[in-house]
Amino acid sequence: MATSARTRTTYRHGDLRRALLEAGIAQARAGGPQAIVLREATRQAGVAPNAAYRHFASRQDLLEAVRAHALAAVARAMEAELATVPPDLPAADHARACVRAVGLGYLRFAREETGLFHTAFAAAGDLGADTPGGDDKAGASGLDPYQLLGAALDRLVASGALPPERRPGAEFLAWSAVHGLAMLVIDGPLGRAVGPQMDAVAQRLLDMVEKGL
Repeated sequence: MATSARTRTTYRHGDLRRALLEAGIAQARAGGPQAIVLREATRQAGVAPNAAYRHFASRQDLLEAVRAHALAAVARAMEAELATVPPDLPAADHARACVRAVGLGYLRFAREETGLFHTAFAAAGDLGADTPGGDDKAGASGLDPYQLLGAALDRLVASGALPPERRPGAEFLAWSAVHGLAMLVIDGPLGRAVGPQMDAVAQRLLDMVEKGL
């Protein structure tokens, strides 16, 4: 009877999609993208499995929705770091601090929300708010993680801290370096060695990225 009552409430309020998505997010937070199971999400939402198909036709559909949520969460973590950058710094210093903030927000999210971090970057479509579902992948600024990095690099050029001819492709290099450290720490052989001093190592990595651009 309890399940039936929950089912009726879900339909009456029209929030079944949200309930399924929240269940999928909880699964991803606990175990990454491989932990997302549509049937289990329907059980947690208190509905019959067939009811889910109006909102998510397959596990892949649910995974894509959870991935969009995770990408938006990464973007918000980066935006939170950006918000700590003093606005009255000289232009070049401000631009450098913004690039650093983007990297620190990314790395901290990887450590604190490892399951969602893995889900955000599970094999899927491209980033970009101009792609299908792009707005769902964005933070409060309307930018996704890739676009936030690009905007920070554009500030470097505008401030004179990065020569314009070195701007093309810079996001690929910066992202690869930061993502590589994140993966080696949360999943690879550097977890025990780097983990306790992650903040210091992150700062040195970002120094290296800035000097190498």
